[in-house]
Amino acid sequence: MTKENLEHLEAIQDIRQMMKKSTRFLSLSGLSGIFAGIYALIGAYVSSLILSNFAHSYQEDIVRGNEMGTHEMVYGLYVDFILIAIAVLAFSIVTAYYFSNRKAKKDGHHLFDHTAIRVLINLAIPLVAGGVFCLALLFHGAIVYIAPAMLLFYGLALINASKYTYDDIRYFGICEVVLGLINAFNLGNGLLYWSLGFGVLHIVYGATMWYKYERKK
Repeated sequence: MTKENLEHLEAIQDIRQMMKKSTRFLSLSGLSGIFAGIYALIGAYVSSLILSNFAHSYQEDIVRGNEMGTHEMVYGLYVDFILIAIAVLAFSIVTAYYFSNRKAKKDGHHLFDHTAIRVLINLAIPLVAGGVFCLALLFHGAIVYIAPAMLLFYGLALINASKYTYDDIRYFGICEVVLGLINAFNLGNGLLYWSLGFGVLHIVYGATMWYKYERKK
């Protein structure tokens, strides 16, 4: 291959890189995924402790015939789980913003450009729909379906947003969907699947993203 051909090839590669950067959001940090997974595992652990304490107290109230107390405990359990989910989500969003903003500055980009807005919109539509659907499940007392529904809608949101960011996000979303479908046929272990999907998979995905796209930099 002549020197002129090599120069043409390098020019074409540069053009491809510029087009990719202009159409895809590439400021996602793998570290934010790792921390989101850690937060999720902490939340799952706290939830398991609350659930264990609830089961013990529930049995005592049943023996005593205190039905009013059991209703109050169930309501309190719902509130605790919602607060834990909100806390995990809030910490994950703040951490994602911090690491992604830092990565964008290192790469010389603005964090909230038109590609970031596209990612957020395509991510938000399935997430909002899934959140409302989970509230409906909670309203009707179908608690066992909430964990698989969260995994399914989250996976669909990742797949929907993946066309505007790294292709790895699509595979991550597919794994979440598959895990949610498995959980739908094994409803008694929702907290376990929730921990695997939002905890372990996030850590594995984050570590993979960091190794592929950030370690060398």
